[in-house]
Amino acid sequence: MSELKYTEDHEWIRQEEDGSLTFGITDHAQDSLGDVVFVELPEAGQTLNAGEEVAVIESVKAAGEIKLPVSGTVIEVNDALSDKPELVNSDPLGEGWFFRLKPDDTSALDDLMDEEQYKAFIE
Repeated sequence: MSELKYTEDHEWIRQEEDGSLTFGITDHAQDSLGDVVFVELPEAGQTLNAGEEVAVIESVKAAGEIKLPVSGTVIEVNDALSDKPELVNSDPLGEGWFFRLKPDDTSALDDLMDEEQYKAFIE
């Protein structure tokens, strides 16, 4: 498993061995949202552009959205979240992942924070 990258919107991105990217929200984000009750994900096969809103998260406290830092095509979504959105709370960096994307270009990842920078950002 490679190192995670983080956005200022509290999303994490992991580059997989096959070059795809897995997206989710950070522990800080799920903690701020409270109990997640619904997650709307993009569809597999959907082509998305950087900056586009691609997923919606609703909790007992608030609603938020995931904005994409890179363009690409969705290759897989975490269908388990439709029945168990609470996975985002219990395991945000594992079973609570949102979707996987085949990126058009990964150079935008270079502008994202590593774990140390993200920890400093949320303090």
